Amino acid sequence: MTALVVLFLAPGARAANEASAPDLAFGAYQRGDYVAAMKEAKKRVAANPKDAAAATLIGQLYLEGAGVGRDLKAAMDWFRRGADAGDKEAAYLYGAAALQGSGAPKNRALARAYLEKAGAQGQPAALHLLGELALENEGAPSDFAKATDYFRRAAEKGDADSHYALGVLYKSGKGVAKDEKEAAEWFRRAAELGFVPAMVEFAVLQFNGVGVARDQAAAAEWFRKAALKGNAVAQNRLAHILAEGLGVAPNLAEARDWRDKSREAGLNDPSLDFLSNPPALKPSAGK
Repeated sequence: MTALVVLFLAPGARAANEASAPDLAFGAYQRGDYVAAMKEAKKRVAANPKDAAAATLIGQLYLEGAGVGRDLKAAMDWFRRGADAGDKEAAYLYGAAALQGSGAPKNRALARAYLEKAGAQGQPAALHLLGELALENEGAPSDFAKATDYFRRAAEKGDADSHYALGVLYKSGKGVAKDEKEAAEWFRRAAELGFVPAMVEFAVLQFNGVGVARDQAAAAEWFRKAALKGNAVAQNRLAHILAEGLGVAPNLAEARDWRDKSREAGLNDPSLDFLSNPPALKPSAGK
């Protein structure tokens, strides 16, 4: 598992900020009038330097390059101000930036402090990153107990990455007792949240009947969903399923298409070479 940092405010986070702030700045932002949004947000910060929502909105505008030139450093400076004033989304974004050294000086101790500030307020992405940090543990043996706790807390908030992470831990038996049924359940939840790697993991378990009832047709559908999102492993598995007619009607032409897509993504499987020259159908009797 590798920490994935996505620097943007989720729609739900914006809604939470909007609910607690005057309408002028966020109303302008919602209408796409970013110049007015910046003007109103800066007016609010000038009147109250601790206006966390306004500072965070200014950071968002700089991050998006909305109404101003995109400026990652300025965005992170504003997010830090928002975080220091109590905004959990800004704390996550600044902590994630400090972890990467993206728009802010790379500083793991500072990153952890801001992520913990966000995590204490229940920000799910921050909790997930803290779980990842517990696994890395500064080069020391992974603290699986702490990581599992963070992942559970993030999963309770609907974080798909953490659902997947818990599935991996239960599948491997690291930090928790190995439990294939529990692993399958966490993978299923993450898959239903749209997390592509979880779709593949759950499909594999479902196809083989490990931890969940065997259902090759349903597994093929999960492989297809992941394949359509560009996952090379899913494309390769789907090619095999269609070529061999496992749980679905065989379709060599479609199998070849998925094999080719997986090859384009860098997964070359010689066992599917036969699809380039499928055996010709025998002529019907009497012809």
